[in-house]
Amino acid sequence: MTAGPISSVLVANRGEIACRVFRTCRDLGISTVAVYSDADAGALHVREADAAVRLPGAAPAETYLRADLVVAAALAAGADAVHPGYGFLSENAAFARAVTEAGLVWIGPPPEAIEAMASKTRAKELLGIAPLTDVTEADLPVLVKAAAGGGGRGMRIVRELVDLEAELRAASAEAASAFGDGEVFVEPYVEDGRHVEVQVLADAHGTVWTLGTRDCSLQRRHQKVIEEAPAPGLPAALVDELYARSAAAAKAVGYVGAGTVEFLVADGRAHFLEMNTRLQVEHPVTEEVYGVDLVALQIAVAEGSPLPAEPPVPRGHAVEARLYAEDPAAAWAPQTGVLHRFETPDGKVRVDTGYASGDPIGVHYDPMLAKVIVHAPTRAAALRKLAHALERTVLHGPVTNRDLLVASLRHPDVADPERLGTGFYARHLAALTAPRPGAEHAAVAAALAEAAARAGRFGGAWRNVRAQDETRTYEVRGEAYEVRYRPTRDGGHEVTAPEGVTAVSATPGRVRLEVAGVVRDFEVARDPDGVVHVGPHRLVPRPRFTDSAESRAPGSLLAPMPGTVVRIAESLAVGDRVEAGQPLLWLEAMKMEHRVTAPASGTLTALHAAPGHQVEVGALLAVVSTEAQEDPSA
Repeated sequence: MTAGPISSVLVANRGEIACRVFRTCRDLGISTVAVYSDADAGALHVREADAAVRLPGAAPAETYLRADLVVAAALAAGADAVHPGYGFLSENAAFARAVTEAGLVWIGPPPEAIEAMASKTRAKELLGIAPLTDVTEADLPVLVKAAAGGGGRGMRIVRELVDLEAELRAASAEAASAFGDGEVFVEPYVEDGRHVEVQVLADAHGTVWTLGTRDCSLQRRHQKVIEEAPAPGLPAALVDELYARSAAAAKAVGYVGAGTVEFLVADGRAHFLEMNTRLQVEHPVTEEVYGVDLVALQIAVAEGSPLPAEPPVPRGHAVEARLYAEDPAAAWAPQTGVLHRFETPDGKVRVDTGYASGDPIGVHYDPMLAKVIVHAPTRAAALRKLAHALERTVLHGPVTNRDLLVASLRHPDVADPERLGTGFYARHLAALTAPRPGAEHAAVAAALAEAAARAGRFGGAWRNVRAQDETRTYEVRGEAYEVRYRPTRDGGHEVTAPEGVTAVSATPGRVRLEVAGVVRDFEVARDPDGVVHVGPHRLVPRPRFTDSAESRAPGSLLAPMPGTVVRIAESLAVGDRVEAGQPLLWLEAMKMEHRVTAPASGTLTALHAAPGHQVEVGALLAVVSTEAQEDPSA
């Protein structure tokens, strides 16, 4: 387990966490080695490493989940230690053993501790918690959960007993794909509780730190979106209980290194969920509050150094938001494309990311772009500071969840700890994804910037004939905004719709508007694919003329994202009667399964998808003809 000073570390991971570990290694004077799949050949973590080793292929099962290839890469590159990051093989005891058997230092807990805790079923048994078996109607709702891994993969809520068997199969298939382990179990599902966790850090000399609580209740699809430390509003007695139970769990398995014990808090009681035997995605909020570098401490512990008897004293409050390339208004569908520009306010926030401006966002891995973290003296100040920083972050490219994050951080249910809960997005998603104020003025700025660009390219002159209005229409979050304007004698523009807007000046990159006596500047940028970004607003121009070749038959089911068809509903065939909302097929994209359902009740008249098919966004998967379409008299 311990082997003295470490000189070179291979990170058996990718993206943001690999870059995060490399940053600490550079600070410590440790050289770095990356591994990469073919899909990641040009990724930021590869560019930042001192050396990199290719893992042939793109799918996780043939690359980042191949313990033999990762160990061979470490030996080939001359690394003397392996840091697993999180996800992939980070909680795989066989991988930890393979690392140490190869003569390398494992920057993680002993394999025995991983075996005891990495399987959620075995962890519950160790702590005397029996899994739920022989589920009845009285037990509903229940949660089907993968025994290995995390991040929301392999999890399903079951509210009807008839759905249980199908959801068990689906969760098992997803878990096997993500973690190489298809074991799943069932536990009671607590509606709208708070997800609270405790960071632990232990050395090989018997010292165990509990580094405060974190609240991770704001989740979608069982995956965390916003996290904070400390968890607000918990009674002191409950916090003491969480610390005691977490330290006891670590000591029970002889834990060494960084880990997290997770609980669901409801009605004043803490229900044990699992122990993650690795670093968590949300570890930066603990680092900010305690003034520590958890990766540096992991390395020190792996080298055999003892921890001080007591952890540092916490200060202030920290909040982290996960930026995802996804569309919350479209069932959280992941998005792909080029991240043309990505810039955060300098010096105001911490950004942990695996992407830089110009990087492509592919289909093979999790859609998280970055974590944005702030620290402030109080919780209210931290929430305000993070919302402000995200609002001013420049994100040009695919749709992201940035606007959702800003609206969430400013929501009264988030401001009040008594109203926090895992059901937040189920309650408020529609309001949080509505077009934000200012979209119509952003559309005006986009139209006038385009007009200025055309005038610059082709020249422009005012004619002594009243010109017809120019019209441009932009779509923002599914809402259409029409802009009408005409040139003026002085070379400017008169805005005729929407009313009450005066164009002060316009260039291709900046437009100044006056609305109700208030003058504001709008920065305008256009992506190569035509999408326009005006401040935080993302506008998609609508073509002035519809291409009939692009029309689709009513009832067509189009792929909402690029991905792989993993399965078709059992016995589904053309000619079958289907009901609205009935699952027809499942796509796998960015490590998650996405259900494609019938848009209406009717007859399945075409099925173009088959298991294993790779599809692009917009590909025709199936056609459901409704009764109205089938009945010519309707």
